[in-house]
Amino acid sequence: MQRHITWLFPFVLTWSQAIQVASCYQKREHVSIASSVDGQSAQSTTSFTTLYPPQNSFRVLKADTKGVYNTQLEREGHPSLLPFPLPSIDLGIGGNAGVVTETPSPTGSSDEWTTTVIETVTVTLPLSDPTSVSSQGTPQPSTPASTTQTLASPVHATETPQSAAKSASMNGQDVFETVSLDAVPSNIPTKNDHPVPQLGIVNTTSPVETNKFYANFFLGNQTTPSFTHPYSLSWAKGSGAAESWGMAISHTDMNQLVYGNSSQSIPGNPVEYYLNPIGLQSLIMSAKELGKTSVLNTDRMTGFSADVILKPSNGSTQSITFPVLQGMGFVTGIYSGLQPQIQSSILFRNVVVAGSPRPGTYKYQITLEDSKDWLMYVTPDDGMAPNFNFTTSTTTLQGPAGFSGTIQIAKNPAGAGGEAVYDQSAGVYAKTATISGAVTDSTGTYTLSWEKRGNSTTNTPLLMFAFSHHMQSFDANTKSGLQAVQLHTTTKGNATALLADSWTMTEPNLPVDMDFAPWSPSFGSISKLSPDVIQTVLDSAKAELTPDVDAQSNLNSMYYSGKVLSKFATLVYTVNTLANDPQTAAATLDGLKKAFARFVDNQQQYPLVYDNVWKGVVSSAAFVTNDLNQDFGNGGYNDHHFHYGYFIHAAAIIGALDPSWIDANKAWVNMLVRDAGNSASNDPSFPFSRAFDWFHGHSWAKGLFESADGKDEESTSEDAMFAYAVKMWGKTSGDKSMEARGNLMLAILRRSLSNYFLMEDNNFNQPRDFIGNRVTGILFENKAHHTTYFGTNLEFIQGIHMLPLLPSSAYTRNQSFVEQEWNSMFAEQACDPASAVASGGWKGVLYANRAITNPQESYAFFKQSNFNLTWIDGGATRTWYLAYAAGSELILVDMLGLNGGTI
Repeated sequence: MQRHITWLFPFVLTWSQAIQVASCYQKREHVSIASSVDGQSAQSTTSFTTLYPPQNSFRVLKADTKGVYNTQLEREGHPSLLPFPLPSIDLGIGGNAGVVTETPSPTGSSDEWTTTVIETVTVTLPLSDPTSVSSQGTPQPSTPASTTQTLASPVHATETPQSAAKSASMNGQDVFETVSLDAVPSNIPTKNDHPVPQLGIVNTTSPVETNKFYANFFLGNQTTPSFTHPYSLSWAKGSGAAESWGMAISHTDMNQLVYGNSSQSIPGNPVEYYLNPIGLQSLIMSAKELGKTSVLNTDRMTGFSADVILKPSNGSTQSITFPVLQGMGFVTGIYSGLQPQIQSSILFRNVVVAGSPRPGTYKYQITLEDSKDWLMYVTPDDGMAPNFNFTTSTTTLQGPAGFSGTIQIAKNPAGAGGEAVYDQSAGVYAKTATISGAVTDSTGTYTLSWEKRGNSTTNTPLLMFAFSHHMQSFDANTKSGLQAVQLHTTTKGNATALLADSWTMTEPNLPVDMDFAPWSPSFGSISKLSPDVIQTVLDSAKAELTPDVDAQSNLNSMYYSGKVLSKFATLVYTVNTLANDPQTAAATLDGLKKAFARFVDNQQQYPLVYDNVWKGVVSSAAFVTNDLNQDFGNGGYNDHHFHYGYFIHAAAIIGALDPSWIDANKAWVNMLVRDAGNSASNDPSFPFSRAFDWFHGHSWAKGLFESADGKDEESTSEDAMFAYAVKMWGKTSGDKSMEARGNLMLAILRRSLSNYFLMEDNNFNQPRDFIGNRVTGILFENKAHHTTYFGTNLEFIQGIHMLPLLPSSAYTRNQSFVEQEWNSMFAEQACDPASAVASGGWKGVLYANRAITNPQESYAFFKQSNFNLTWIDGGATRTWYLAYAAGSELILVDMLGLNGGTI
């Protein structure tokens, strides 16, 4: 397979791959349904000519200097500016088993990866971290728990755990207690006319999830895919060779990925992007009655699921309901009074009636013309054996008229062994999920419990698919349900089958002792600076402290404004607490409170409004300018955890320095927490956990914008910043549940980021020709592209995953990753030396990040006498960076036993 293509030909490669797959069977003239029940075989064949690949089934990729994007928002929605411009005022500036492995394919070609799941397989599951901690805190080799069936999947390195908690311990603290159910503050006006309509949303008056995986079903033309992992679903709406109006099911294997051009500068020459072809329509669940008058509706939308409903027309009592959830083991269609049609735009090669795995459920084995094997399970409500036959249309397998019951589809990569796994769960399906969680001391647990429906639910376990980060944290009981079936996901490596009605995951070593001071995974918070460092910090602060914070923060962007408030809050804390000089910090603290009050009073340039359509607090910029892309799409619910996280962080510091400030501002700050990261599912004003995806273990930044590649996120560090801000605001405001939730979110992020976004040499979830990029850039649900929305400079792409540098940075960014990234990208002999970076404040970002692994070099950079403040971006200060690096420096000195812990 051609792996490295030129920038202008990704579509050509996608098309050629499809033709190559089809080349062995383009002239095939028949398909058969055979019966193999009780060893008997029989029956009919129908002649036809295969048409593959289907016309108009692949998107045309557009090439430009910004990358491969699919909507105007993705191509043009983010301005080509730094994400933190310097304010335009005088600052006083002076100076195997289907796993991605390194193993070649059996053909011996170095360009192929092993993707076949073997029926009898003994490999290793990533059931635990590669290090465990002895009672003395020393890393010890760990032994994964044994299982009856073991699988190939990666184990990721983690940092040495931090010291024991220094703050008050928690004992079984519920992490999902309600923040508040109060109405939004009265000075925030309500809007009832959001520019994005709610397409096909029915029976819903509660808040609608705007940033979840199923949003494409109610956006745009409602035909772009929803990525449930391992499957993707899309409304065919008359497209493809089958010209179906049903729900198309697609699954891509590793060898179907399309790769971008190789870097000529990054070591190892990694590819710039990879993506999964869309529009393949392997199987389609439809009905004879569906056609041009058909409608698609969504209902019962939660943080984990939605019901997608196809009807022949508005008002029809006939329907197919698809409960869609991430990780679902089957694609399930619940038919009501329709004649089922199972279709394929890839076409059927063979269909076998294969008996009944349990009373009332009937099985069919399907092989498509791309040689992929699928299973279909039919459970009629009346219990009678259904009769499926091919129609005159050779793409269509038709069932009985007036059918009511469930039809389930699953891809089987593992032969008879895989089929036996699916048989155990056939007839039941997940309808939705709930989450619970608790923290005790420095250990957090969270449980996903699936609501199970179907045939014989009491005696039939539920089949779901788990990601690598799930398996690494499963408790012993959950691990016991793992099965030897894996399917490739679009951007998260392999998913592994699991028979269990609930999953419990444990996260040890929560950063419970992390505060506002520099923090180390080994030594916790470092709040003591040497006299020399304190003097250096205070000297730097003279150029950065100002009582007029409002002049810098009263901007036309919630994002930029929040960054400025967070910057000054961190600066004030550094001077007040780390440098132990409250008097010097006092005037700027007062100015910070006044600037913050402008937003609480809703007097900023674009005040907030409460959107009563989708239920959330958004910038009025989109309504005033009639441009939904304003402020990075805030009005369309893009990036709320980024934007509001900075305000929450600033509030946490202000409240910690002046507890009397909290009560008057608590409702407004809690409103932001509820909008971006609500803990309650019954809040009438905001949805549950808008941004953070508790299944994926990280947030999605994209809101109400249709996207052929699904949701995405560009900045993992700002994702972690939001979790850290929630933790610290909870601590400041006395909300123990919020504090515990922030700690747990950080721990989950630490694990998921190292698995999927921040790629070390041993990463097994991303393609091996991509991991040399070190960061994914923009990770979509269907592709990863090593770029940004605002430019292609390497410091932009890597740096947006670094900023803001906060105490949480050293927790979520493994030291081994940081060192590998620095050595390959920014060291003096690397491809883009940090010393030569001239792009605004990015140089400061790179050297602040350097403090995680080399604090001496970082501190020396910021301390130099000829320092130029233009090296600091508008969302940070030299003063904090000096303290941040010095805190890490003290850690290193303490480890060496030098000079009593001073620099």
